Amino acid sequence: MAQRVVVTLSDDIDGGEASETVAFGLDGKAYEIDLSSHHAEQLRTALAPFMEAGRKQSRSGRAFHRTAVAPDPKAVRAWAESNGLGVPARGRIPRKVYDAFNEAHASVR
Repeated sequence: MAQRVVVTLSDDIDGGEASETVAFGLDGKAYEIDLSSHHAEQLRTALAPFMEAGRKQSRSGRAFHRTAVAPDPKAVRAWAESNGLGVPARGRIPRKVYDAFNEAHASVR
């Protein structure tokens, strides 16, 4: 014997028929809401200016940073070595070295 399960979504705003579940977040909390296509469009339209002005977050939860141009790694290595900071000759430069470099050159910008 076969079974058929039918799931019907109700619009969480007006109780009518919903066409989709919309996921969104605010203040570090994640939400889902079932909405008709009309209400889903209203929500997206209302949030659009904030989404355009905001920064996207990575899946780890850290914000993607908007930076003009990252400092040249060769310049960072040379500066770190001349200031007694241990930095590998090859490979990834530690974030703390970049932070110290940026702080030392902040007044120059």
